[in-house]
Amino acid sequence: MVMKFVLLPWKPQLVFTGNSIMGINPETGKFCSHVDLWDSIQNNDYFSVEGLLDVFKQLRFYKTPELESPKYEILKRTTNYEVRKYAPFIVVETSGDKLAGSAGFNAVAGYIFGKNSAKEKIPMTTPVFTQTFDSESPKVSIQIVLPSEKDLYSLPDPEQDTIGLRKVEGGTAAVLKFSGKPTEEIVQEKAKELRSSLIKDGLKPGNGCLLARYNDPGRTWNFIMRNEVLIWLEEFSLE
Repeated sequence: MVMKFVLLPWKPQLVFTGNSIMGINPETGKFCSHVDLWDSIQNNDYFSVEGLLDVFKQLRFYKTPELESPKYEILKRTTNYEVRKYAPFIVVETSGDKLAGSAGFNAVAGYIFGKNSAKEKIPMTTPVFTQTFDSESPKVSIQIVLPSEKDLYSLPDPEQDTIGLRKVEGGTAAVLKFSGKPTEEIVQEKAKELRSSLIKDGLKPGNGCLLARYNDPGRTWNFIMRNEVLIWLEEFSLE
């Protein structure tokens, strides 16, 4: 269930996933009971303080630019993370220095600002991704998502050999959202926290992780920044 809380100026989105159990009177064939079990709380009483706090938690303001983002569907929302199913998307990428670093950003930003074989300016999207592919490897990729109307065959070639275009096939990812300045220490701690929660819940996280940064750090207050750590899941089922 997804709804917008329109009483607040920023109209936050409230998301609840879980199961609804409906009781049917065998004599009348009509519903006689209804219980909702949310994935994000333990106490599912009719009036639950835990449930109320879960609602208030979702009212927080995160500044999200009005730019195109990769399309996804929320499959499950727990106390600590969301599980999302992402559609395929294309990125322009180059090597970075660390997960919370900015090395390489000017190069990939230059590609969409016209430093490509067609001198074409491509609309900016959000977020900017940085990705590690293996916890044992220092390799980092910094990525800008390209508009969904583009495909690998219609995009101009990069001018630099160090920049590449790649189609991300999408899939299911667990996502932990947080605000504040995403320093390397904080991001690594959030990634560790997310991976620990997934293993505890019996899920199979893949190698590496991604940091999604939605805001311009020079123009956004730290406490309203929207940052996310994503870990692709090897498998996921709602059963």
